[in-house]
Amino acid sequence: MKNILLLLTLILFTMTTSYAQQKPTTSGYAPVNGLKLYYETYGEGTPLVLIHGSFMNIGMNWGQLIPALSKSHKVIALEMQGHGRTADIDRAYSYEGLAGDVAGLLNYLNIKQADVVGYSLGGTIAYQLAIAHPEMIKKLIIISGVYKTAGWLPQVQQAIKGLTPETLAQTPLKQAYDALAPDPSHWAAFIKKLMILEGKDFDLGDDHIKHLPPTLLIMGDNDGSDLQYTAHTYHLMGGGVCGDLEGLPKSQLAILPGVTHVSLMMETAKLTGLILPFIDK
Repeated sequence: MKNILLLLTLILFTMTTSYAQQKPTTSGYAPVNGLKLYYETYGEGTPLVLIHGSFMNIGMNWGQLIPALSKSHKVIALEMQGHGRTADIDRAYSYEGLAGDVAGLLNYLNIKQADVVGYSLGGTIAYQLAIAHPEMIKKLIIISGVYKTAGWLPQVQQAIKGLTPETLAQTPLKQAYDALAPDPSHWAAFIKKLMILEGKDFDLGDDHIKHLPPTLLIMGDNDGSDLQYTAHTYHLMGGGVCGDLEGLPKSQLAILPGVTHVSLMMETAKLTGLILPFIDK
């Protein structure tokens, strides 16, 4: 926990500093599925949606990437139910519900189709969005996200189940929550409620993964995901072939060296160098 705390502290400072220096083109609250869903847009061009990870907000997850990505695309960043400036509602967390909220935001903004980037939990939501609304997705980028519980190493699965409002209160996540949440006193209820979802086994289905739009998988070599599972996922997407003989698949796999689940999001230049060529191709 001490190492995670240090990394989160560094990320919170670095990401939010970059984020604070750039003002959104537009921002507001979309009435979606009973939520007042907070969102921001940056730049112009083809739409690119960013879905953050558990407990995070726009600035903390995407603060450094937004300036780079918005130079050539219309970046749409949102804060999911109970996260950041989006208040919680009386609705259990589910992958279907959270993905439906993203689809609702796109409808609200009159965006027919977009590229979508999801990190961690946001990656799972991006998977579910592409499964439920394939017509909305042009290309998919999954950063350190999985489509089933077995995608995480056993020790990660165990650590997730051990998270509590008290342990997370010792991280910068609580500081960020207090700064943005409409009701900071809702912290404990928010964490307990989200951990019900996080603690459940899930599997979005191998058959669904086989039929996704072109997908870029980005993982760290030590980010807590099972690399055998990552290889299996890429095989389902048509990858892992001899490209010289069979041609290259539409999907791609990138494993960044020397990074963890948390520090992966600080690899701004590498992430930008992977994401933009993939969606612009």
